[in-house]
Amino acid sequence: MTETFDCLDEQTRAVGIASAVSAVKGGSLVVMPTDTVYGIGADAFDSEAVGALLAAKGRGRDMPVPVLVGSWHTIEGLVYSVPNTARELIRAFWPGALSLVVRQAPSLQWDLGDAHGTVMVRMPLHPVAIELLREVGPMAVSSANISGRPAAVSAKDARDQLGDLVEVYLDAGPSEQQAASTIVDLTGAHPRVLRQGPVTVDAVAKVLGVDASSLTD
Repeated sequence: MTETFDCLDEQTRAVGIASAVSAVKGGSLVVMPTDTVYGIGADAFDSEAVGALLAAKGRGRDMPVPVLVGSWHTIEGLVYSVPNTARELIRAFWPGALSLVVRQAPSLQWDLGDAHGTVMVRMPLHPVAIELLREVGPMAVSSANISGRPAAVSAKDARDQLGDLVEVYLDAGPSEQQAASTIVDLTGAHPRVLRQGPVTVDAVAKVLGVDASSLTD
């Protein structure tokens, strides 16, 4: 049965997060608030749940699912090696609206889609998301909308699109940024901004000590 929990109420929030933890560990999908937009999430290491997430969105394997983490240190176990550029950006912008594409650790037993040995990771700046992530570990999380439709900036937006495909909706009011995260690809010879969101290209360039134009070439 699908349930929605008001996370602005302290008692309901505790029950909601516990229900979401149980749902994720049981292989079901949840919708969670983040600082950017609402996300639909599953256990990153449960390939069937990740497949259900892609199906719920109507999204193909050619668009692999990003991973959200609940602490800076979690990334150490997910990537082959953490480049200095990643460390600099993490120090500057995490938790926050910056996603990093890095080479994943080859030993990881997960299937996020056709990622070709890479993974996109982010630590969101939202207390409900952080609490859930610290309880269940890394989660595969994509924007809580059907592919091609506007991203959900409220739990109601998400439920209107995804309905009973999701077991638990955590409602924490409207998303603060209401825009998808900035994406920086660190897998090539030079960092590249794949999508600009709340974190600007200029801000990324300043942290890395490079010309902004080099990030978008």
